[in-house]
Amino acid sequence: MLTGWRLLLSRFFIIPQRWVMAIMGFLAVANAYTMRVCLNIAITQMVRKKPSSGSVDDGSCPAQDVVTDYTLIVDDAEPTGFDWDEQTQGLILSAFYYGYIVTHLPGGILAERFGGKYSLGIGVLSTAVFTLLTPWAVGAGGATGLIVLRVFEGLGEGTTFPALNALLARWAPLGERGRMGSLVFGGAQIGNIAGTYLSGLVINETGEWQSVFYLFGGLGILWFILWALLCYNDPESHPYISDKEKKYLEEALGSHKSSQPSAIPWKAIFMSIPLWALVCAQIGHDYGYFTMVTDLPKYMTGVLKFDIHRTGTLAALPYVVMWISSIVFGWMCDKIVKRNWLTVTNARKTFTTIASVGPGICMILASYSGCDAQTVVILFTAAMGLMGAFYPGMKVNALDLSSNYAGTLMAIVNGIGAITGIIAPYLVGLLTPDSTLVQWRAVFWITLVVFIVTNLVFVGWASGEEEWWNRTTEDPRKQQEAEANKTVSADVKV
Repeated sequence: MLTGWRLLLSRFFIIPQRWVMAIMGFLAVANAYTMRVCLNIAITQMVRKKPSSGSVDDGSCPAQDVVTDYTLIVDDAEPTGFDWDEQTQGLILSAFYYGYIVTHLPGGILAERFGGKYSLGIGVLSTAVFTLLTPWAVGAGGATGLIVLRVFEGLGEGTTFPALNALLARWAPLGERGRMGSLVFGGAQIGNIAGTYLSGLVINETGEWQSVFYLFGGLGILWFILWALLCYNDPESHPYISDKEKKYLEEALGSHKSSQPSAIPWKAIFMSIPLWALVCAQIGHDYGYFTMVTDLPKYMTGVLKFDIHRTGTLAALPYVVMWISSIVFGWMCDKIVKRNWLTVTNARKTFTTIASVGPGICMILASYSGCDAQTVVILFTAAMGLMGAFYPGMKVNALDLSSNYAGTLMAIVNGIGAITGIIAPYLVGLLTPDSTLVQWRAVFWITLVVFIVTNLVFVGWASGEEEWWNRTTEDPRKQQEAEANKTVSADVKV
């Protein structure tokens, strides 16, 4: 009876179960990012607007210079706006990352030890619940209540990427890993696009900033229900995977037991120079990325004087371009390496440089474009498009260094890099109390310097070669033997 039911369910699915997992993983990342970024749009309508001087002399853009085909939902007379200064807003926007950095490493270890299904699922579910509670927290506790809630949201979401890496290790054959990984992690840009565009649209239609939290929190809970029913830790535990697919994955991946893994070589990992070069590059990328993701809506409303609907639409555009460019850059990098035009190491360095220096220069040019809204939007869009090169650059570098401990390495790299999510929004709040062009120009110069310095470290010390400790967790004296066996090990890499 059980076998017949299992056979019926396996035939119900048109696509293989590994791709069901990949699609649900993509939706997990997309949901996580919508819940993360919706506040960036909503906060522009939660606070009271400051009157504009209407003069360009002090670095302010006059509102009448901006095309206003849309209706502002909140104006200076709105009595319900919160009196939060720029520094307070910076604290609110950075609060998420206080929790986010804490659960990265524990999430990665738990996912490698017990599987990623519930490490990921419970994390997204908790974030969804806290997102739904956001209007209540703001009403009950004001800025303090919102800061505390955002910390808890970050705690839930910190497990996302380490858990997904552990799941991909169990479900993604080597020949499909690039496509499955691109699909899953591409959910970040789709989440940014949906979170920014739909937030502006929903607030414009409903007139209530609270509506975006109900929308995205509800979608997060719906995702969890489907995830719990459809996805499992590995092919062995999946109750209705077809025998054909299960056999294929066993042959392609080998039996991936969910028992306790080998001891993690912590000392060797933390003494790895290429790993710290990667951490440095991640810090640079995240600083620039979080500056754009968190504060671009504030730049558009505070400096360029865009209304909320226009802000949501134009703030989403750079992420559309980044999503497309990441696919193009990934294809280019694979071709370059396959044809031996560059080594893996030099390819990683080249594309990371494009993703660092290019966006920094575009941001600086945008800050000197004054109130020319069209040019500014084009330059910000170009900045995010060039940032898409980081996927085939540094994003996959942890897998180059260690396929066996890629989840742990991602937790370390992403966790440390996410500290900039605390620093960047708060620093922007300190540097832009009046939200003028001159003040924002200082923000973008600092971003360019961070990009260049961290990229120089990566170019100097990064590597695309497997680290010796990936195959040997015993005494470091076996390093020479592991180095000699690198070529053989590469042929059986899982």
